[in-house]
Amino acid sequence: MRIYTRTGDSGKTQVVGSPRRYKDDVRVQAYGSVDEAGAFIGAAISLILSNPVLDDIVGVLVDVQQMLWDVGADLARVNDDKHAYRTPTNAATELEPIIDRAQAELPPLTKFILRDGTPGGAFLHVACTVVRRAERDVVHLQRLEAIYPPILTYLNRLSDLLFILGRLVNFRTGAFETEYVHSAKVFR
Repeated sequence: MRIYTRTGDSGKTQVVGSPRRYKDDVRVQAYGSVDEAGAFIGAAISLILSNPVLDDIVGVLVDVQQMLWDVGADLARVNDDKHAYRTPTNAATELEPIIDRAQAELPPLTKFILRDGTPGGAFLHVACTVVRRAERDVVHLQRLEAIYPPILTYLNRLSDLLFILGRLVNFRTGAFETEYVHSAKVFR
């Protein structure tokens, strides 16, 4: 199999169940943002992989990367009855116990924090912001075309998970969280 097909040289790509679309199409943008989030998660994994106190986090992140491929595949096709969706309807709720366990290990936040810390923690914060962009892209798409609703719910919960895991990586490795100096007390 060749990696290049030349079919995208004119600026269009195939979306399953639809005529070819321009690469800046809203749907293509949405699944592209999901793909980008997965890449940043991979970068974070590469930075924390060798630290045994973070092994459980690596496992969660690999599972998330797998799910993001399913989310991307579901976004890469127009709603039809010929194919089953890959994203489980309960994908978001499956993240909630993981978020709760991680948050229970962390000191409580009372103010906004800067997205910093160790390289692995910082990359998870970047991944969080990319997932939030992907969520905005999916909302934009949803206003124009039908989407599979569990995708949007999953992305919303995933950004919460990545924020908490970024904090947890930093906490377990002894990195200090920097509070935003102008933040009022916002978390109770």
